[in-house]
Amino acid sequence: MSRPMTKEGVQSIQEEINHLWTVERPEIVRQVSAAADLGDRSENAAYIYGKRRLREIDSRMRYLRRKVENVTIIDVATLPKHADIRFGAVVTVLTDDEEEHVWRLVDKEESDPGACRISVQSPVGRALLGKQVGDWVEVPLPRGRIGYEVTAIRYGGGEP
Repeated sequence: MSRPMTKEGVQSIQEEINHLWTVERPEIVRQVSAAADLGDRSENAAYIYGKRRLREIDSRMRYLRRKVENVTIIDVATLPKHADIRFGAVVTVLTDDEEEHVWRLVDKEESDPGACRISVQSPVGRALLGKQVGDWVEVPLPRGRIGYEVTAIRYGGGEP
């Protein structure tokens, strides 16, 4: 089953994979090789740490590769305009206490609330899907219910 993911999200993951493969991994391999040349590996902390770090890097690369398997890449700059909220939309909401938030709705794999990117799979993201300007949603969260009024929806590139 294919999941949507923004072009920027896929690029970011591919850049991390490339960095791990071309920068970090070769450096750790060099360090492990140098540590192995010192002799007894069973008590060689540099060798043991290096081997552990190589396993972590390899594990991280497998994880990242799985994240971008079977995704449909969405270029948010070319999304058609819709009256309702869909994947890739930039949504402006107003909370019960008049606090404004602006979020882009993305896949859970590229969610970053600090960068104003929330997942369509999150409670807030799910509640906003399909809504239009003027709609009100209440979202149950661990700290209690919170209400949002949708004040603007836009599609296209640029930061939220």
